[in-house]
Amino acid sequence: MPDDLTRLFPRTSKVRAALAPSLADLFFAVLLLALFARPQSWQSLLGDGDTGWHIRTGEYILQTGWVPFHDLFSFSRPNQPWFAWEWLSDVTFALLHRWHGLAAIAGFCAMVIALAAAVLFWWLLRRGAGLWISLAVTLAAVSASTIHYLARPHVFSLLFATLALWILDEDRRRRTGWVWLLAPLSALWANLHGGFAGWLAMLPVLVAAGALERNWAVVRRHSAVAAGCFAATLLNPYGWRLHQHIVGYLGSSWIMESVQEFQSPRIRSENMQVFALLLLAGVALAAFSLAEVQPGARRQWFEGALVLLWGFAALRSARHIPWFAVVVAPVLASQCARWWGARARRSPGGSTAVLWELGQELGQSRRIGLWTPLLGGLAMAVALPAGGTAAFPASRFPVTAVERTASWLVPVGPAPRILTSDQWGDYLIFRLYPRQRVFFDGRSDFYGPGIGTDYQMLLSAGRGWREAMGRYRFDLALLPLDWPLGSILEREPGWSVVYRDRVSVLFARGGLKEAAGTVECRAIAE
Repeated sequence: MPDDLTRLFPRTSKVRAALAPSLADLFFAVLLLALFARPQSWQSLLGDGDTGWHIRTGEYILQTGWVPFHDLFSFSRPNQPWFAWEWLSDVTFALLHRWHGLAAIAGFCAMVIALAAAVLFWWLLRRGAGLWISLAVTLAAVSASTIHYLARPHVFSLLFATLALWILDEDRRRRTGWVWLLAPLSALWANLHGGFAGWLAMLPVLVAAGALERNWAVVRRHSAVAAGCFAATLLNPYGWRLHQHIVGYLGSSWIMESVQEFQSPRIRSENMQVFALLLLAGVALAAFSLAEVQPGARRQWFEGALVLLWGFAALRSARHIPWFAVVVAPVLASQCARWWGARARRSPGGSTAVLWELGQELGQSRRIGLWTPLLGGLAMAVALPAGGTAAFPASRFPVTAVERTASWLVPVGPAPRILTSDQWGDYLIFRLYPRQRVFFDGRSDFYGPGIGTDYQMLLSAGRGWREAMGRYRFDLALLPLDWPLGSILEREPGWSVVYRDRVSVLFARGGLKEAAGTVECRAIAE
């Protein structure tokens, strides 16, 4: 009877199918629940202090109507030139914070992360990989990428890189007008996050792949796309100087050696082991793609080259692992589908063939429509903790210390100069700006090797730390308990402990303590 009704009312059946949620819609909602159903997951999104200064930068832009060109937050380099290169993300974060605090920012970033994964899943389904392969490969990519799942502007690059590569893939298979949307996408990207530089770096590879295939019509088309994308990224408040700044930033040996997220990955945790497996499989398949010898097949120059390039980049810097996961996923999924499909054809009627055919049939449900935001909103309502996400995790940041030592950190008179870690400097910007400025924070491109070297020397209590303390005229030192400098200051004449808890210790210079009179923030033993 249902088949007869389908033949009698084909239009009704199509409407009913269009109104039903697709696999991509369901995947988006289920992934949100799987990744963020635990309160610890929301806290992990706020595990990087950079979120704090992004919010305050966005608030400055909303209040003044101007994108800053000079520093707002430091006493070590006051009013020096600064590129707020993620200004549009900063405004987005500030608006979300005004609406519902840090919970809104964490929830929004969780949605963007899950949407990027849903787009990747949709892309693999459209390539014909079927449900089982598409699901397994997408989940592997998500697992490897969790190393960088934070409430920071780079979540936009994760989404935009997936969208851009999917659009290019569709156009390479069959010409489509959608490819010209890459130019406005690039313009938006350049104002949200510096990851657009990685996108621009892939476009010459695209043009070169067309030349290697000797398809000159494709070369002309993709050259026009590349030129349009590059020109569009100049539509930012800093113009071409932003590109110059990013090239200098990425080429800085000090940045590469000093900033933790630029360090090579350590293959210890489960997600890093997944990355290692993806890397091994991806390199093998990339070599296979570049030397394709199957009858009727052609070399996949672009896909193979991207896997090798981003695989190398991910080995050098852990922050590139999510990009590698995106470029390796379609190569891995398509090759697995090719092998499984060939085996199913050799043994029709067997269990392998049945599973393959079922996966291909279910994989036809691959739309992304109105159900995506509806199911995503429902999943968010279920996953978000009842109390919301009110603050940065107290186990990583001096949350209690800032609350209990406010009279020291932001007194009525002149603001004291505080030495603290870069992450805690971000947090102090969030909590105490504009009443307080910081010595060093997460904007490593702004401080550079000059102040950065002094910061590292103070962090490790290296030779010359006393001279640096005097040169910057620090009045307070709010230090993590594992900083070697803390043990030294406890024995240093002229410095004394005024507060301690399980996370931090606050030291005051002798003159400041005498001027303060009574100790309003007593040390606590916990």
